[in-house]
Amino acid sequence: QVQLVESGGGLVQGGGSLRLACSVSGRRPDRYDIGWFRQAPGKEREGVSCISTVDGRTYYADSVKGRFTISRDTAKNTVYLQMNSLKPEDKAVYYCAADGYLRPCVLRDYEYDYWGQGTQVTVSS
Repeated sequence: QVQLVESGGGLVQGGGSLRLACSVSGRRPDRYDIGWFRQAPGKEREGVSCISTVDGRTYYADSVKGRFTISRDTAKNTVYLQMNSLKPEDKAVYYCAADGYLRPCVLRDYEYDYWGQGTQVTVSS
């Protein structure tokens, strides 16, 4: 079992950048795929990006490709989401989640077992 805590959200102007962090603690945090998801008001939760613990492969939703970068610092048990060229439509609560099934990571939220509390990202136009 692991616990996840997100940080780094805030208010930024369109075109700006933010870096979110997901601190993972508990039993063998290095054995979990980590995914980032977001949910905007009135919309369903959507997968943004994930990183596989098996081989370090990363995946991105089409809406963020080329703008967002996911990375992992295993020494700090932290996964980052660098978000550049932010748009007003990126405004949402961002969650990180952990999937303990060792396989290439996926952006299906129902595959993830543990979730953080979320951090708000607001992008002004």
